[in-house]
Amino acid sequence: MTIRKILIEPDPFLRQVSHEVEKVDDEIRKLMDDMVETMYAAPGIGLAAIQVRVPKRIIVIDLSKDEKKEPLYFVNPKIIVKSKNNSTYEEGCLSVPGQFAEIDRPDQCHISYLDYNGQKKELKAEGLLATCIQHEMDHLEGILFIDYLSKLKKNFIVKKLSKQKKALERIVV
Repeated sequence: MTIRKILIEPDPFLRQVSHEVEKVDDEIRKLMDDMVETMYAAPGIGLAAIQVRVPKRIIVIDLSKDEKKEPLYFVNPKIIVKSKNNSTYEEGCLSVPGQFAEIDRPDQCHISYLDYNGQKKELKAEGLLATCIQHEMDHLEGILFIDYLSKLKKNFIVKKLSKQKKALERIVV
């Protein structure tokens, strides 16, 4: 498995809409394995393929809190229905490092997807899992959690990230 580089906002690649996966094969499973490894190394609880510069409709999530890893793999996820009730979680994102904000999302969602082996599945998620799924699925549409904030807050965060990015790109001899 390979740890891949995670793209950081404001990278225009993050704003692309991801493409459907035609077939879950060894190449797609290798990508999912790399994504999980990358997510754990970051560390994070969710990652979309677009965040590692692959515009495919794939997300991985692991909410396990102990040493036992329990990754979930979602290929071509589609929301069947969302709850009308919202819940609020403080969200962060590996592509928006060090920034957090309270975001309202439906507290439950029912999704269909293909699993790690390409089998059709459905899942009714609630709480943090529902929030995480919706957050990662937003990435597949080129949407980041900061897009739900006021224009002022969003611009402040993007400017801050741009400055951090430029500082990291400097070469000191």
